[in-house]
Amino acid sequence: MAAGEEQSREYLRRHRLPELLHRLGALLLFHRPERPREFLIQVLERVKAGRRAEGEYPFLMDEANVEAMFSLLDVLGQGSIRAAQYREALKTLGLSTEDLELKDDVEITLHEFKE
Repeated sequence: MAAGEEQSREYLRRHRLPELLHRLGALLLFHRPERPREFLIQVLERVKAGRRAEGEYPFLMDEANVEAMFSLLDVLGQGSIRAAQYREALKTLGLSTEDLELKDDVEITLHEFKE
């Protein structure tokens, strides 16, 4: 791999740009705004304000959606899901699992899932 390509990959990874772009795309498809560019600018402004603790970070799903997703994963209604299911759910939501340190035998409760 060329040095320039490696630097580009490192830049993308360091700034978590693929996750950001995935999330922005998901928000566009979820909300389907009439003016997508203006919508994206507003979302990025909210992200910026959220990072400065001046506002809320824009979420794709509300609490009811998260609970519904958990219940779909917890097919038997045991009140918990496996770590592998948790990782896949996070990926589906466009969230990074890179820093997630979970052993495969760990069970995730609804409360933990929401957090």
